[in-house]
Amino acid sequence: MAICLTMTAFKSAQAQPKGVKNIVLVHGAFADGSSWSKIIPLLEAKGFKVTAVQNPLTSLKEDVSAAKRAIALQDGPVLLVGHSWGGVVISEAGNGPKVAGLVYVAAFAPDNGESLNDVAKTESPAPGNEEVKADAFGFLSLTPKGIHENFAQDLPVAERKLILATQGQWAAFTTDEKVSQAAWHAKPSWYIVGGNDRMINPVLQRKLAKKLNAKTLEVNSSHVPMLSQPVKVASFIMDAAGKLDEKGLVSK
Repeated sequence: MAICLTMTAFKSAQAQPKGVKNIVLVHGAFADGSSWSKIIPLLEAKGFKVTAVQNPLTSLKEDVSAAKRAIALQDGPVLLVGHSWGGVVISEAGNGPKVAGLVYVAAFAPDNGESLNDVAKTESPAPGNEEVKADAFGFLSLTPKGIHENFAQDLPVAERKLILATQGQWAAFTTDEKVSQAAWHAKPSWYIVGGNDRMINPVLQRKLAKKLNAKTLEVNSSHVPMLSQPVKVASFIMDAAGKLDEKGLVSK
């Protein structure tokens, strides 16, 4: 017997995500919103509403403002995800009432009154830091060697070339700008460690995850696990969203 479904019935038959349905993604330095290009379709296929912020990378305040504008547009609680420098951004922007939880992806997670540099100096620097160069305008970029050998060494050459061509210039003084109130003190947190990260020392990442009391996943990846291992990263984000109820509380 043939079975016909109306469009309404078809939509209701589709699986809907549990917990928080709005996910806002915040990219890091030397990048833009396209760094989430492999994650977005995986999340959307499961019914999540996904927004990728475009950070100006000109100051902590302006990057936080960009994230807050994206959060304000959401129709309910938000899971806020930050990569690298984006971890600093979400630590400040995540204090808003709509933010239910935080996911750090190979990211810095400053405490109250701390800057990126304050966090970074607690462990030996990763080798990729030597390939960060400042220009005459006070903005930082990664050299070709930095991209190919340290930032995204586990991606195909064509993808590394694309990252190099599209990398965002990052205002150097932002590394000393301090987070006023770290949202992870009040919001449940998750952390993905890049086990072969050559930009942020994996030892530091593990230390930060422990400090945040974050549920942690370690993947055998470079600094960009969302590009080299998108299925694992997307699954981890979805799991975090599913652990949060509509009030932003962690479900048992």
